[in-house]
Amino acid sequence: MGEESGLRGKRVLVTGGTRGIGLAVVQGFARAGATVVASARTEAELPEGVRFVATDARDPEDLIRLAREAERLLGGVDVLVDNVGTSKGHLEGPLSVGDEDWLAMLETNLLSAVRLDRELVPGMIERGSGVVVHVTSTVNRFPQAVGVDYAASKAALSTYSKTLASAIAGRGVRVNRVSPGLTRTPLVESGIEGFAKKLGIDYETAMAGFVETIGGIPLGRLGEPAEIAAMVVFLASDQASYITGSELIVDGGQLRVV
Repeated sequence: MGEESGLRGKRVLVTGGTRGIGLAVVQGFARAGATVVASARTEAELPEGVRFVATDARDPEDLIRLAREAERLLGGVDVLVDNVGTSKGHLEGPLSVGDEDWLAMLETNLLSAVRLDRELVPGMIERGSGVVVHVTSTVNRFPQAVGVDYAASKAALSTYSKTLASAIAGRGVRVNRVSPGLTRTPLVESGIEGFAKKLGIDYETAMAGFVETIGGIPLGRLGEPAEIAAMVVFLASDQASYITGSELIVDGGQLRVV
């Protein structure tokens, strides 16, 4: 993105920012000239100038600490990307999912965003400007039996995001969702490897079978993290200044609903 994006000098916090989609988002903002803080449980190689804050997304106190540290490092947060997430497959179906897994999904995929927004969005409102992007998933519209807890947590995040967007639209803060389809990330690859091991098949067969269960991908391939990140960066830019409360789907045509 060029200077017309208005992102140069913007202060950005990206959760789950050290791998997969999150890392690609961090890289995209860094290229656009933003000042970026990335959070995750463990540090990884990041673009030059990006600061890192170790955070457990399931720990409410750790999220408060992250918010204060991001404000200290950046002097305020103009753009918040709630990207951190987790998933786990359950081949035995929805009734096999125990409370521990349900709580892990809800705390990581939903409540981490709710809690961090609660800490940082008031500052945006006070300044009269800001952007929040929630990274959800197409499964919030097309859930699969093997990931009911993941789908439910992402659907809840989508509902929360839409409600928040409507509530604060008149205060200068835009809130939107990016919903990726099947994307080639470490989380997806490890999940498919787990399925392959449980079923006693190779990785390629397991991936082909999973793609078949979601009805195929019309473009014929998985998405790449950079393709999802491009939409996140766009939504934070001045070019998206009239977009709020929206869900932008990036899935290669996978979701076949109007």
